[in-house]
Amino acid sequence: MAALQSRRLAAAGYAVLQIDLFGCGDSSGDFADARWEIWKRDLHIALGWLKPRVDGPLSLWGLRLGATLAADVARDPGQGIEQLLLWQPVSNGEQFLTQFLRLRLAAEMLAEGTAQTGVRELRETLHGGVPLEIAGYDLHPRLAAEIDALSLADLAPAVKRVHCLEVTAMPEPKVSPASQRALEAWRLKGLDVRAAAVGGEPFWSTIEAAECEALLAATEGSLSDES
Repeated sequence: MAALQSRRLAAAGYAVLQIDLFGCGDSSGDFADARWEIWKRDLHIALGWLKPRVDGPLSLWGLRLGATLAADVARDPGQGIEQLLLWQPVSNGEQFLTQFLRLRLAAEMLAEGTAQTGVRELRETLHGGVPLEIAGYDLHPRLAAEIDALSLADLAPAVKRVHCLEVTAMPEPKVSPASQRALEAWRLKGLDVRAAAVGGEPFWSTIEAAECEALLAATEGSLSDES
């Protein structure tokens, strides 16, 4: 989906730099060594690469936890970011981490027929400084703690406009209540926030590659609407 959207934005005249964060995708490093500050530094490096090469306003675009990361980086007005494009942002880091830990429990149930631990025990392991292997990746306690402490409402960015788009399988697509609360907190701080939801499957969590044409079209429409 990110590649499809990048190509479509490029065809519409946008200069798009798509990156893999440290320890993710095809980037260098192991996920076990990833940290929130390292990921923020990756975005700073990407912005530094773009600025002398692109004559135009800068925007940050992210999916899920990457959207929350983009908001955190955009809090610095010195970065010169004018817009945020958020796809399905994580509004509560604690809930996100809990969902990630449940992948470990699901794997245990598939392998053993029952989960050998619970979320509380896994959290206690992390609090004790011991990494956890989840879905084939080693989660470091420090990164877990950094994610756990995230709250989108507290990461109001220093930008001119925020576009937030979500995908839902509900018959009448609506932005999730959690996102609505976080975005309303931003509006109360004077931010121009535009949010919408489209119908589709959660492509970020499907086993097979999935597409959501409605999100691609909504993204192009939101960015072209500067009124």
